[in-house]
Amino acid sequence: MIKRSLIALTALFVLGQSGAPAQAETGLDRLSRRADLFGWEAVGKVRIGANGYCTGVLIAPDLVLTAGHCIFDRTTRQARAPADLTFLAGQTGAREIASRPVARMIADPAYAPFVPISVDTIRHDVALLQLATPIPSSTAAWFRVGDAGGKGAAVSVVSYARGRSGALSWQRDCTVFGHAQGLIGFDCDVDHGSSGAPVFDRSGVSAGQRAQIVSLVSSGARKDGKVQAYGMELPAIVAQLKANLRSGRGVIEGAPEVQTGARQVRPQDETPERTGQPRILRGGGSNTGAKFLRP
Repeated sequence: MIKRSLIALTALFVLGQSGAPAQAETGLDRLSRRADLFGWEAVGKVRIGANGYCTGVLIAPDLVLTAGHCIFDRTTRQARAPADLTFLAGQTGAREIASRPVARMIADPAYAPFVPISVDTIRHDVALLQLATPIPSSTAAWFRVGDAGGKGAAVSVVSYARGRSGALSWQRDCTVFGHAQGLIGFDCDVDHGSSGAPVFDRSGVSAGQRAQIVSLVSSGARKDGKVQAYGMELPAIVAQLKANLRSGRGVIEGAPEVQTGARQVRPQDETPERTGQPRILRGGGSNTGAKFLRP
């Protein structure tokens, strides 16, 4: 199942003669001081339970965008309770710009959280969290969502991850290596905990425009120091999630029932056989469901 999933992902894109994207050479800037965070305060850590986390980003004073799989528990096969999640804007060490509990949340209704990784799961791996109280724009200015460019477009990622969970890291320049069927591939340096991290288009910054979010990190594969990360197109999904949040359709409040996305799915054993194929890792310090692959 995993081998077929990887083939389906890579078959969407032309990856060059080597069969893999070139890795960005600019590395990561650690945003460990308050001054370093200027302009990125709206990116924060979605704390899950006692030890788990994903990355999230404000798209309104009270709305946080993150990966859909971050709000589901693969052990219980249920959606988490909103009370289990907290958004920590611009967290650095033991401090953050602002902290807010999550009051309500919703995942893309087409997302099926408990099936193996595939083109379809990545394409719909989006969730919207509504905070109990807004974070003023004067504290953390939220970002708009826009359309991604095509193959070769320059993007930028701000995220937490394993080994660098104490502060945000910013990769200023990485590249879209494929864009097809609602799926986007990019060579940004991501890892466990980067799930839900915003992928930014900064092409308008030189003209005085603010960066806009064009995708979220959903999953990735690391081999020989190179990363293939995958995300989704956002504008239509985000518009639908906002509408559903307003209407109450599919909204998770309190202690939710089992959530399986657009269809009911039978529980499956997702542990891969020992065949030498990459295996799915679950990251974030606990069972957050973050999907990263390694050989």
